[in-house]
Amino acid sequence: MRSRAIALGIAFMLISVPASANPDRWRGEGWKTDFSRTTVEWSEILSGGPPRDGIPSIDDPRFEKASTVKGLAEREPVIRLQIGDEIRAYPLSVLTWHEIVNDEFYGQPVAITYCPLCNASLVFDRRLDGQVLEFGTTGKLRNSDLVMYDRQTESWWQQFTGEAIAGTLTGRRLRLVPSRIVAFGEFAKANPDAKVLVPNDRNFRDYGRNPYMGYDTAAAPFLYRGDLPDNIPAMSRVVVIRTDGQPIVVSLDMVRKSGFSKDGYEVAFQAGVASALDTAAIAQGRDVGTVRVTKNGEDVPHDVTFAFVAHAFHPEAAIITE
Repeated sequence: MRSRAIALGIAFMLISVPASANPDRWRGEGWKTDFSRTTVEWSEILSGGPPRDGIPSIDDPRFEKASTVKGLAEREPVIRLQIGDEIRAYPLSVLTWHEIVNDEFYGQPVAITYCPLCNASLVFDRRLDGQVLEFGTTGKLRNSDLVMYDRQTESWWQQFTGEAIAGTLTGRRLRLVPSRIVAFGEFAKANPDAKVLVPNDRNFRDYGRNPYMGYDTAAAPFLYRGDLPDNIPAMSRVVVIRTDGQPIVVSLDMVRKSGFSKDGYEVAFQAGVASALDTAAIAQGRDVGTVRVTKNGEDVPHDVTFAFVAHAFHPEAAIITE
């Protein structure tokens, strides 16, 4: 399988030139999606290189105790998810190669997702109208972000927003489940008996290697044709707080320097987490840190992504830099 990556003077893997957006072409690929229903312009959707499920979701996840997991370094980033009394961790070193984990956690079906080109890690409730959806990768991108599909209706879903953008479920949204990025060492120390996702087959991919080496210090995003923010570099990290209305977007640098609070939301910075998109080995990535976002003491949905992504999907939300 060819991974999504490019060569911009840094070690990205090669992919094919993006094909033009065309529902007739997609039907020829075998899609049964109802393309008469959509909320986006077809020209916004590009091929990322791999075909449908060419980046394979994990549908039968395997776990080991945090205290016994091998091959994860102290600073490696993992998605920490807690539902009820149960806590699990999903390493980005695994998700980089799969992008979606269909799991059932504390009796709740969830999709753990990570889009490397947007550095967006989000967890969704897979239940909709009494039906449990299972998600895979379309091989398509919109605004450089993963376009998922559900295997029940073959509707296409935007990972960054959790909204169906094409198909019979167009316009529906998945419920976000609060999660956050933490360092594996910190997670294992606090939760030695917690489950940590491990590869079903450690030889299936080169787990621990970053196929997007140098991406988060590149001058521009890959496979992105939209406007860029004018008050912050496109590849700067920002925190996107998912509120009931317009999201709050704040520069990670600002949070690092002075913390941040607004409308009852509190954002606290913590150092000691490696970038998954820096050096060839994720464990050796530079320290970019992480955040915890709370309101009234409770974790709330958020993610740390790139400024161009926040601007592309929420152009009306000013990015707070000072």
